[in-house]
Amino acid sequence: MCFVFGQKKVVVIDPGHGGIDSGAVGVNGIYEKDVVLNVAKAILKLNKSFFGNELDIYLTRYNDTLISLSDRSRLAKSLNVDVFVSLHCNASPNNSRGMEVYVHHSKNKTSITLGVSILNESTQKLGIENRGVKFANFQVLRESISYCPSVLVEMGFMTNTEEADYFLKHASIRAMALAVLIGVIMYLNTG
Repeated sequence: MCFVFGQKKVVVIDPGHGGIDSGAVGVNGIYEKDVVLNVAKAILKLNKSFFGNELDIYLTRYNDTLISLSDRSRLAKSLNVDVFVSLHCNASPNNSRGMEVYVHHSKNKTSITLGVSILNESTQKLGIENRGVKFANFQVLRESISYCPSVLVEMGFMTNTEEADYFLKHASIRAMALAVLIGVIMYLNTG
């Protein structure tokens, strides 16, 4: 169980984009903003149905609205979260595939450990190519790293037909959500 002195661990899941910002558009016409929101909502449901609300999970958005990057980070800070996970889907001009996780800097060891936990659970259980942990100066990571482990998860390529079609299926959304959730729980249980 993920408890510290009787308190639940607090997690913010940040479904990227939203509103007028669609994010990547899949080769099949689906929008990144919808995929990541569906995965985030599935994480909430699975936390309740499979794990009895073991974690106290908040989303940065619960519907199709655009939330500023600063407000996403501010929410995590105001809740004094234990983990911040930003969900995204990738795009590429070629036929790239796979899942990767970004952390702010190579010195952020706890974020790297969180990213590896999510990546390993997702890629091993779902058979998705593991593209590894990478480093980037993304605003949501830069603004949240000072107070909690923070990762940005690229769950696959919307520009890859197979991976875009994967996210059309409810069972696939649920499987990805469960893998991300278990990766977070495993990280919190070993920390």
